[in-house]
Amino acid sequence: MDPKNVKSDLVLILDYGSQYTHLITRRIRSLSVFSLCISGTSSLSTITDLNPSVVILSGGPHSVHTPDSPSFPDGFLPWARSHGVVVLGICYGLQLLVQRLGGDVRVGHKQEYGRMEICVDKPSALFPSGKVGKRQVVWMSHGDEAVTLPDGFHVIARSDQGAVAAIENPSAKLYGLQYHPEVTHTEEGMETLRHFLFDVCGVEAGWNMEDVMEEEIKVINDTVGPDEHVICALSGGVDSTVAATLVHKAIGDRLHCVFVDNGLLRYKERERVMETFEKDLHLPVVCVDAVDQFLTKLKGVTDPETKRKIIGKEFICIFDAFAQELEAKLGKKPAYLVQGTLYPDVIESCPPPGTGRTHSHTIKSHHNVGGLPKDMKLKLIEPLKLLFKDEVRQLGRILKVPEAFLKRHPFPGPGLAVRVLGDVTEGNALDILRQVDEIFIQSIKDAGLYDSIWQAFAVFLPVRSVGVQGDQRTHSHVVALRAVTSQDGMTADWYYFEHKFLDDVSRKICNGVRGVNRVVQDITSKPPSTIEWE
Repeated sequence: MDPKNVKSDLVLILDYGSQYTHLITRRIRSLSVFSLCISGTSSLSTITDLNPSVVILSGGPHSVHTPDSPSFPDGFLPWARSHGVVVLGICYGLQLLVQRLGGDVRVGHKQEYGRMEICVDKPSALFPSGKVGKRQVVWMSHGDEAVTLPDGFHVIARSDQGAVAAIENPSAKLYGLQYHPEVTHTEEGMETLRHFLFDVCGVEAGWNMEDVMEEEIKVINDTVGPDEHVICALSGGVDSTVAATLVHKAIGDRLHCVFVDNGLLRYKERERVMETFEKDLHLPVVCVDAVDQFLTKLKGVTDPETKRKIIGKEFICIFDAFAQELEAKLGKKPAYLVQGTLYPDVIESCPPPGTGRTHSHTIKSHHNVGGLPKDMKLKLIEPLKLLFKDEVRQLGRILKVPEAFLKRHPFPGPGLAVRVLGDVTEGNALDILRQVDEIFIQSIKDAGLYDSIWQAFAVFLPVRSVGVQGDQRTHSHVVALRAVTSQDGMTADWYYFEHKFLDDVSRKICNGVRGVNRVVQDITSKPPSTIEWE
């Protein structure tokens, strides 16, 4: 998908490292406005080539006083003013605007973190007259504060402690919020964003999945020649299935799907997924048994990043071999590989600036992104790489992918390799995990909770505990249960189960799975943790 062809004004986010930055992107898209997030240190040509209508400078953990603190490129503000582009600074972004325009930012006497109240001082573009004198609960996260504003700016809201909470210079189309409107803790945050985009900026909504589908089909047809063939890596998850269905709609039977049993699948996953592909989706799928190949390579490996990269490399070896088999059959070797890479996969594999690295600190290498070998022979087609998970589900509904399939919980590409902490080949860890996971997921379904949960799974821990089973002392394995709620996978809260449900599941696991004598629950949100354990 080419951002320039999207039928919507573009709101571009310059990312300076806030843990909430990608929530801004998501919130704006929820208003049917296209939004992209790029590095805050991107070149001026990168920004101008995207032709945004609005640019938002994100928050971040930096201080504008730090020598190497990230900033927008020289010439950005003059370009924005000459082209009528509206700029909004959030948190660090506000301070960056103030400092670059000659104002004064200092370390605050009282740092503000968490829920705070602000009061709107005067009528303004950001806050209509009806808001004047009214208090709002917002989410603050800053140590520095603006104390002297550049020429043309006015303070329009302050915190209870007297710190600047919002500023604006409407004639220059420059605005700033010291708090985070994108988080749910800011009670009127979405209303503020909506008012800013539609009333202040005059942005037109036009972002919808029907247009995305048509644009992607055009891109696929323009990329793949009329006689060329394409391989699609199907994992059995929502992402790769929607990607395959989309490409199949574009090029028909020139798409050849392959499902790889790598020995890291869930309980009876191979049988269940292949049946769904054949009966419900009518996709041409070849199943490759590569259990021994993957587990041999993973033997003795405990580092999660290494596991991901090994798995990525082995997948590509299999796809290359599959391409050679197709070449012998078709007389022409497929040149492309379709993957269901999503926007969060790209984001988490190459996150924001500020650490002195080109791509900053990697949270985890996604097997579709950081885990791919550099000498890969197939060229990639990633039709979903600018979409979030809920947007992919919307697209799947338009493509008539069965609803039951679209509601499946996400399953990581590396499979159970990132749910067995440590060596996946040690003992019978994989078999134990499959049984535990099956009991947990089936219990969730039986309780009618499956559709209320974003993702649920079990984790095999590399520890043993003492227990008593059958009047005998045991020294057996510990497993963890993880269930979260989320909208897009970028942030998540742990799911609160009733105690009776947890008690029943724990009993079923300890009584039904040989080798387990203790069950724990993960009650950590994202952030600070990730959803998966590795």
